Amino acid sequence: MNTNMTVTKRSGERESIDLDKIHRVITWSTKGLKNVSVSEVELRSHLQFFDGIPTEAIHETIIKAAADLISPEAPDYQFVAARLAVFHLRKKAYGQFEPPSLVDHVTRLVELGKYDKNILTDYTREELEVMDTYIDHWRDMNFSYAAVKQLEGKYLVQNRVTHEVYESAQFLYILVAACLFARYPAETRLKYIKDFYDATSSFKISLPTPIMSGVRTPTRQFSSCVLIECDDSLDSINATASSIVKYVSQRAGIGINAGRIRALGSPIRGGEAFHTGCLPFYKYFQTAVKSCSQGGVRGGAATLFYPIWHLEVESLLVLKNNRGVDDNRVRHLDYGVQLNKLMYQRLIKGQDISLFSPSDVPGLYDAFFADQVEFERLYLQYEQDTSVRRKTLKAVELFSLMMQERASTGRIYIQNVDHCNTHSPFDPSVAPIKQSNLCLEIALPTKPLKNIDDPNGEIALCTLSALNLGAIKDLSELEPLADLAVRALDNLLDYQDYPIISAQLGSMNRRTLGIGVINFANYLAKNGKKYSDGSANNLTHKTFEAIQFYLLKASMNLAKEQGACPLFHETTYSKGILPIDTYKRDLDAICNEPLHMDWETLRKDIQEYGLRNSTLSALMPSETSSQISNATNGIEPPRGLISVKASKDGQLKQVVPDFEELRDSYELLWNMPNNDGYLQLVGIMQKFIDQAISANTNYDPSRFEGRKVPMQTLLKDLLGAYKLGVKTLYYHNTRDGASDQFDDITAVIEEDDDCAGGACKI
Repeated sequence: MNTNMTVTKRSGERESIDLDKIHRVITWSTKGLKNVSVSEVELRSHLQFFDGIPTEAIHETIIKAAADLISPEAPDYQFVAARLAVFHLRKKAYGQFEPPSLVDHVTRLVELGKYDKNILTDYTREELEVMDTYIDHWRDMNFSYAAVKQLEGKYLVQNRVTHEVYESAQFLYILVAACLFARYPAETRLKYIKDFYDATSSFKISLPTPIMSGVRTPTRQFSSCVLIECDDSLDSINATASSIVKYVSQRAGIGINAGRIRALGSPIRGGEAFHTGCLPFYKYFQTAVKSCSQGGVRGGAATLFYPIWHLEVESLLVLKNNRGVDDNRVRHLDYGVQLNKLMYQRLIKGQDISLFSPSDVPGLYDAFFADQVEFERLYLQYEQDTSVRRKTLKAVELFSLMMQERASTGRIYIQNVDHCNTHSPFDPSVAPIKQSNLCLEIALPTKPLKNIDDPNGEIALCTLSALNLGAIKDLSELEPLADLAVRALDNLLDYQDYPIISAQLGSMNRRTLGIGVINFANYLAKNGKKYSDGSANNLTHKTFEAIQFYLLKASMNLAKEQGACPLFHETTYSKGILPIDTYKRDLDAICNEPLHMDWETLRKDIQEYGLRNSTLSALMPSETSSQISNATNGIEPPRGLISVKASKDGQLKQVVPDFEELRDSYELLWNMPNNDGYLQLVGIMQKFIDQAISANTNYDPSRFEGRKVPMQTLLKDLLGAYKLGVKTLYYHNTRDGASDQFDDITAVIEEDDDCAGGACKI
């Protein structure tokens, strides 16, 4: 290489390139790692250097050279690239590798308007100095390359126009902890801050995008998921659209329940006009969702819900389809189709389904959620009433259309509304569940707004987090982590702002949380279990029993200290009913694991002291946020031991955790013979999870004759999931063959952000 080559500094000055300095930095980045070569990184870098290269481009070239070397034979290059990226990031943020003191850092960023000024009023200088002793900046070296790039792209405080970065990760973790526990008494809060900092910075607790990117800044809205119900009136439709805009602009993913809107041709004002139907209003909601880019962190996204028996359902099911014209399509929303037992029975028995406009069948829409016996009575009554407008279809044809669209778009989701209400923390007679969210794991009561300031409406918010199953050796370790997660998220409810009164009242009255898991695939691999063969069923039962038990215990203990949530009496918990009482007994045939926790004592304690939070658990995708912890996402099997994830930050290679020790123990997605074993595990989890689960179905056409997945297989999985008590189904993934390379070691995946770490699409 030409040693007379020059570099261009930021000031515009040129100087000779310092190859020794580059060599020292690369050598430092490889220390203690296996099968990595300093000279290989140097060679790949030098080939791309040119005379006058900017110093910043040198850093980026070296980082990319290391990242390109990540492979099954040398997975540790992910840490070489990560260390180099951290080095570069700190130089940009601080002008040097060593971070400043916490006091100086916070003072500077408050002055710049990047941090919440309350940090300096809530804490004394002495307390900030104590917190500084808790920080271990060398934990930055535990990040993978994909994690550093996600941090830099989504989470670190920065100017997204000039691309200036103002902080590194350990300041993020300590200040999130400081903000969340600021209201705790001075004598205890530093201990909680230290414990929460240690749990998050060592990846035992995973935080979602809104919390990681927002807590410590002047922005104070951190709920990942927002559920908005729309009534059948123009005022409510307008209020829904206004609510969508407010929350999309503050990084939340949206669930819209628009199932009550009357069908095309329905009379208005006694027949003075006829209704234009659902499509114009769905387009209106789509415009609202896409009006904001969520602060540059992620794009606005929403899922809209409607019942399968809606009179317009044939048109609604194809709204996302690429065929057709824009006039009859609303492609930039996702859709959730709502089913219940009666609809499934019509399918199984080869019968018909009658379609109605909700406006023509009084009481039917409400009973669909609140009372299954009453729904069936009314449905049969309206079917026999010839004066009621209807359309009749064969159930198998309607279900087949739904599953065909689910298969072709991947994003027609399923909500079993009866399971959401019969196996629920809420009493459906007073607080029915009428929708879910963008990721199909939130199941909370809502009430439609008459206007944007309606105090009688209810927008449901859910604040999320996740426990890293791969980071624990014994289930007892979950107890203190559950307590920390519940306390932190409960504090967040009081710490954040609420742009809409109906959201504030709902949050303050119900105090709903959704704590899930990441790294389940790693957990199974460590324990020598597989998704597909039933070997993980008993372990899953034992694990999720412990999770829900410890979450409920934490919330009960918090209620002892601070009081139960005001609407605790609207929960089934208040009646002494627990998830172990209402699950589908069909699960007993696939899992004979006994209960291990002391549920009866907990039942008595909950009835005596209440719960601080109406809900505690939900299993979200965590596609992006899990990358920060170098974990597998949510409960899903990995597609490859190395995943190349395409995002707005470019292609990032992520290696499964413990690659060298466990590479033969992971069960990869497309090696699973079918969905049966996975859906059994979801059903077992759902036995304990009090909200719902982002559960996917996956199909490899090469396994079927003519490379076409039979409709019979799709319907079998749908019915099987229902039988096991599964509340919701999220993505339908089809293997296209082009995106999976070589021998399944490497898979190329388009990044789908998540409720807990992306577009609530996390």
